[in-house]
Amino acid sequence: MDKQAAADAKASEAESAVALVTSDVKEPGPPAEVQAAGGDWPQWGGTRERNNAPGVEGLPESWNIGKFDRRTGDWDNAKAENIRWYANLGSQTYGNPVVADGQVYVGTNNGAGHIQRYPSDVDLGCLLAFDEKNGDFLWQHSSEKLITGRVHDWPLQGICCAPLVEGDRLWFVTNRGEVRCLDTKGFHDGEDDGPVVGESANVAQIMNAGPGAEPHAQTLSELADGSLSNAAKSVLAEAGEALQGEAKVETVTEGKVWKATGNFGGTDRTITIKQIGPRIMFTKALGVSDKRDADVIWVFDMMGPEMGVSQHNMCACSVTSYGDLLFVNTSNGLDESHLNLPAPEAPSFICIDKNTGELLWSDASPGRNILHGQWSSPAIGVFEGVPQVLFAGGDGILYSFAATRGNDGKPELLWQFDCNPKTTVWKLGGEGTRNNLIATPVAYDGLVYIAVGQDPEHGEGEGHLWCIDPNKRGDVSPTLAMKLEDGKRVPIAHRRVQAVEPENGEVEVDNPNSAVVWHYSMFDSNGDEEIDFEEEMHRSIGTCAIKDNVLYIADFSGLVHCLDAKGTDDGKPIVHFTYDMLAQSWGSALIADGRVFIGDEDGDVSVFEFGAENNEPMEEINMGSSVYSTPVGANKTIYISTKDKLFAIGLPE
Repeated sequence: MDKQAAADAKASEAESAVALVTSDVKEPGPPAEVQAAGGDWPQWGGTRERNNAPGVEGLPESWNIGKFDRRTGDWDNAKAENIRWYANLGSQTYGNPVVADGQVYVGTNNGAGHIQRYPSDVDLGCLLAFDEKNGDFLWQHSSEKLITGRVHDWPLQGICCAPLVEGDRLWFVTNRGEVRCLDTKGFHDGEDDGPVVGESANVAQIMNAGPGAEPHAQTLSELADGSLSNAAKSVLAEAGEALQGEAKVETVTEGKVWKATGNFGGTDRTITIKQIGPRIMFTKALGVSDKRDADVIWVFDMMGPEMGVSQHNMCACSVTSYGDLLFVNTSNGLDESHLNLPAPEAPSFICIDKNTGELLWSDASPGRNILHGQWSSPAIGVFEGVPQVLFAGGDGILYSFAATRGNDGKPELLWQFDCNPKTTVWKLGGEGTRNNLIATPVAYDGLVYIAVGQDPEHGEGEGHLWCIDPNKRGDVSPTLAMKLEDGKRVPIAHRRVQAVEPENGEVEVDNPNSAVVWHYSMFDSNGDEEIDFEEEMHRSIGTCAIKDNVLYIADFSGLVHCLDAKGTDDGKPIVHFTYDMLAQSWGSALIADGRVFIGDEDGDVSVFEFGAENNEPMEEINMGSSVYSTPVGANKTIYISTKDKLFAIGLPE
């Protein structure tokens, strides 16, 4: 048996072993099978390898969304072409669509106001579920904003991740820094699945201020007398809980807590009423009658006392799994000063039992070297028979851990790779040359791919795209940081702002254990001995998509880069072409059905014929508003979430 055959055999054994450690929830199948099938696309990148290149066929190469009235939102579909349906999302959408078992899921904010008790002017993080056939709204998970404000929960950003779906279970992270497991059928199956049952949900409130002062006082007075005021009945009706007949009001804690039992919104239920500070709060316990709400199975709070995470601006990890193991980037980061790290000892990366929500292990490797925030998502590959989970740390280092349950709450670190040259410098506001890792690593044909980038608010800047051999161990960075002591070179511990300071006699030396297969930052494609804008790799928050050794990635400057995934034997990149979309790109490419689809901030989707020689798009199709997400292909359909709508695009059935 040759080396490659042996490696393939080990990989097959490792994939088969996943089924042995999976108890309650069954995975869709090995990544290669899911990718080749062209069916469901049940997580960001389709599989834990994160390569957005499904085997879906029968996709249209062009479409027209028609026109939408900006004032009323009415759809004029007279000129629409190949649009099966659309659904309204929030006012800002960054989540990538996920398609599984007849349903489509998208993370967004509450701009669409799908639930009556949360009008569209109430800011929430929302995960929406739609019917795959017709786009009908099914349910919404609503996460209220954190009271700490934008340092932890930036206004209007909503849910920025994509969920993971396996069977009738779904996992995602909320804007509140929680990992949540949901029942994909919601309450439509007539069950409130646990252990979380009867989850408390805010319904309405009356504020003791301005025009609400008199209704507030009157409501408290009537509650003390065992009845609901007209103001209370009115706010409940506006929230979809209109009282039918009379309610029985009981005092739980005098002057503070009451329970009102009756028929609210057509359902016999109890509304809990609490006097909290300047407001009277009305809450209910969610149950099978609340069809438009999500059914929560369990919750793991990463910002709670057990973990103490302090996320920067948002939590944005799209989780993935290996057997029973759920892997999550916590988004631990800086405070509003962008200088202080509130929780340096808090975990940056964790492993949870996906069935129970039990924490299995955690890791805080980036420690005090976190540059800004940590918004990447993990990937998993099986390399030479070893399952590895890849974590993009907030220090710009890519870490690989054994994808196991760990030992005594700790993981096994396999290797680490610094994705920034050692002399690069971190500066506030994006003016420096040291970068974060925001893109998701991709596992493809035994190798790992990742690009560096920064918060989009930091603008454009120099970037790097790496191809890494995952079979080495230890520090496999391209270079090492050294200084001279007693005539000998001594390693320098990694530093946050600048790893090597040449002015202090420090040097960057080649690492004999380097895992670099190839590296791309610039390439003189036209041979004029000058580097033009189009010949540079800029910062990217996009993830690579690869098929038949042809790699596509869009950088934040709006350049589409097409390269050979294997590079040259001497570590050089092979650049097939670059194409300027003339607008910033936040998302990643979709390779499907012989074409490549990439969106941009202007709302255009560039459609290329797949192949190294096809350096101009066949079509540039405008979607009506910005495309911050990544197109997804599943079941003969392209799904694209724009800033405020989700489109299902396909040939007539």
